[in-house]
Amino acid sequence: MSRPGSPCPHHPRRARGTTALGALAAALGLAAGAAAPVPAAAPAAPVSATVADASERPLREVMFVGNNWDGTADVIRSTGDLARIGRIDVIPDKEERLTEIYLNPVKLGYFLGIRLGPGEGHDQFVDDMYTTPDGSAVVVSRPSFADVVSLDLATGRINWRFPVSGYRSDHMALSPDGTRVAVSASTSNTVHVLDVRTGRQLGHFGTGDKPHENIFTDGGGRIWNMSIGEVNTALDAPWLDWTKGDRRITVVDADTFAPVKVIDMRERLDAFGRSDLSDAVRPAAFSPDESTLYFQVSFFNGLVEYDVAGDRVTRVKTLPKNPATSEDRTTWVNDSRHHGLAMSPAGDRLCVAGTMDDYATVLDRSTLQEGPLVPASKPYWATVSGDGKACVISESGADQVTAIDFATGRKTGSVPVGDHPQRVRLGHVPVDWTGPAGG
Repeated sequence: MSRPGSPCPHHPRRARGTTALGALAAALGLAAGAAAPVPAAAPAAPVSATVADASERPLREVMFVGNNWDGTADVIRSTGDLARIGRIDVIPDKEERLTEIYLNPVKLGYFLGIRLGPGEGHDQFVDDMYTTPDGSAVVVSRPSFADVVSLDLATGRINWRFPVSGYRSDHMALSPDGTRVAVSASTSNTVHVLDVRTGRQLGHFGTGDKPHENIFTDGGGRIWNMSIGEVNTALDAPWLDWTKGDRRITVVDADTFAPVKVIDMRERLDAFGRSDLSDAVRPAAFSPDESTLYFQVSFFNGLVEYDVAGDRVTRVKTLPKNPATSEDRTTWVNDSRHHGLAMSPAGDRLCVAGTMDDYATVLDRSTLQEGPLVPASKPYWATVSGDGKACVISESGADQVTAIDFATGRKTGSVPVGDHPQRVRLGHVPVDWTGPAGG
């Protein structure tokens, strides 16, 4: 079995430490206990323009790569060599937003807290993104600006803007029909569900502390939200786990937003005999029939298998450690050890981004046996290529995305992108699109 190498000498690793930064972030009010109150309904900002009607032009499938520290998104081919097609500025209103923030002491405190905490010394300008079904716009969550915006792909201008409740936006999920997007509002323990065309809020629901991952299931009938608790403090010793807050999976009806089920994974992990594992559920992936959920948890180099109908943990897989990785948990970014999980369309392979261990690997789902450990610099996300043949990871430490063949577990190629790529999502643009003409 191949072992992950040390970080590329030509691209030194960025600082991982969270001890001082986490303390400052907490002092600025980022701790879960300082969450802002949730309004009855957080209204969308006035729509500056509406998304254009569907074009007659045919569309092409692409991948959007969010360059979190740049405030850009690279658009690359969804299959093959992943060559870049164009780039989008996702913060065309940067000066306006910064003026608004600097005139409000509370907003400024959170803005700087994000920079010094989860941003590792950088502003977080793009977390997640999805295109509209007609390929005319891309909807982007912007953590440091605590909002979601729709950007016109032809002009680069903002169609609408929705400020989330609280002070930070995070992961999103797109409904199967492409009409609704669910976005986590980290500091208000809320998920907002928006109309992708207008930015109008369709509803919202409460979660545990620090909502993170969102997934639509049941053909769009339900939304699963995973709350990860407080990940920006240095209280990372196992005996201090109680300080991390209320971590749970919240399942709601996607039409009424009424709770369907709340899953306390602490109880399920304890019943399986793994009380040593954190119950902060990070990236997750369902089997194609949605009967089984696989997920990563804070501080763990591995994944957990959960039987949905049986409501129980069935297997836990521990993956290899990189000898070069520090065992000081306070040096791991936002309590992650591994962060990024994707399942092959056939449901027979799982791709894992071993973030702090600097590798990615493909597992056989039946045995959970890992394949070759592919060296990668701080891989932060994993998704599936357009043709379903490859796992695509974002290497945030090397500013590139890399494809790994599901069948062989071997790397097939990489392409450079912007500063600190994180989320990678499939989307659509017009066939002749090469980037916005203005804006």
